[in-house]
Amino acid sequence: MKKDIHPTYYDKAVIKCACGNEITAGSAKEKIPVEICSACHPFFTGKKKLIDAAGRVEKFKTRKAKAS
Repeated sequence: MKKDIHPTYYDKAVIKCACGNEITAGSAKEKIPVEICSACHPFFTGKKKLIDAAGRVEKFKTRKAKAS
């Protein structure tokens, strides 16, 4: 391997989420800010909501009912 071409590796890099959760991991960056993590993501917390602004679900249900 060539010398002096690799970035500095931080064993205890801090990944800080906007919700306040901090995770320690290895990285080439010392501090990594993120907007969403597994502690606040709706998929992992079970607070997933279906947002239907255009009424697509209702349209599908009515077309399905007509077809049956």
